[in-house]
Amino acid sequence: MLSTNTIDIIKSTVPILKERGTEITKRFYELLFSSHPELLHIFNHANQKQGKQQAALANAVYAAAAHIDQLPAILPVVKQIAHKHRSLGVKAEHYPIVGQNLLAAIKDVLGDAATDEILQAWADAYGVIASVFIEVEQSMYDQAEGQDGGWEGFRAFVIQKKVKESDVITSFYLVPQDGKPIAGFEPGQYVSVQTKLPDDGYTHIRQYSLSDAPGKPYYRISVKREDAIGSRPAGKVSTALHEKTKEGDVLLLSAPAGDFTLNRDDKRPVVLISGGVGLTPMVSMLNTLVETQPQRPVTFIHSAQNGSVHAMKDHVNRLAQAHPQLSVRYCYAEPNEADQAAGSYHREGYVDADWLKSVIPSMNSSVYFCGPQPFMAVVNSALKACGVADSDLHYEFFGPAASLEQPALQTQP
Repeated sequence: MLSTNTIDIIKSTVPILKERGTEITKRFYELLFSSHPELLHIFNHANQKQGKQQAALANAVYAAAAHIDQLPAILPVVKQIAHKHRSLGVKAEHYPIVGQNLLAAIKDVLGDAATDEILQAWADAYGVIASVFIEVEQSMYDQAEGQDGGWEGFRAFVIQKKVKESDVITSFYLVPQDGKPIAGFEPGQYVSVQTKLPDDGYTHIRQYSLSDAPGKPYYRISVKREDAIGSRPAGKVSTALHEKTKEGDVLLLSAPAGDFTLNRDDKRPVVLISGGVGLTPMVSMLNTLVETQPQRPVTFIHSAQNGSVHAMKDHVNRLAQAHPQLSVRYCYAEPNEADQAAGSYHREGYVDADWLKSVIPSMNSSVYFCGPQPFMAVVNSALKACGVADSDLHYEFFGPAASLEQPALQTQP
């Protein structure tokens, strides 16, 4: 337990963290990777370069400080981060390293303002916060290994089948190399893929949503090839998976993880909204719903730039034809000539509140959405404007968590 004095000191630093948190976390990662370069085998280099990881950590530290006297209030955030840590292989022995470098970063950035009293308070608070993470993550490690078909660390899977779903998305059907059973999962969860790329000294780990229903003898991931855009380089791992791997190759996977999952106990209508490759967890949920709850009304809404990059469209259309309870709507930002000739979409432009009101039968629904952060920010705002309760809004970030409450211009998915 933290003393009242320690809690007061931590809370007094909240305004500083709000103002300079990203500066502190940027310095933290510089110190961390300088003293422990082996951790670069765990962290996503692209997120580091784009500043996403620094911002996500700053928000987490800020939340911990603001709720230091009521840590159970941030337990949902702890569990979300813990799922990521478990899937990456973050262990208890990493936490003292993190704490040492976080305190050093606070001292470097704040200078004389970081008094010995403040640093000691943060050391005490970090110890309590770290113990919460370690306990939650250990239970996740135990569950991942102890479940039927479970395993520890990374396990070898063979690419049984590789299917091109669109111009930019390819599905990989993965079966265990050892021929033994695989762990079940909840629709919406992901696996981590660990790869070693030629001419690159680091191991790279990426999370990919499972894109089929559970209960199959394989895992399926559907990966978007991240091409270079402006100053942003092409995605190393996604490009390698698309262009270098072939059927019969082996990938290393951690057991399924993630807290963005379909609530199958809720019998109300479901609305699934996706942008771009955000459809992967939505298709997993959709397949599960039509297989296990065929009477439950489902509205499936997908937004894409055009039909050439719209993955799994034929599959979803076949489901809609076979299941009258399923309603499907497509929104294309820039439909091409083939789309226009075929009339294969329902709206040109972007998703907005007025259109959602016209295509969602009931706002008393459980809503799940996923896609690029600007897209999700617009969808989140539109759904609230439609009257959907906050408790019925469920979403997943691809990459470090960000905010959906900030104003965001809608961009093409």
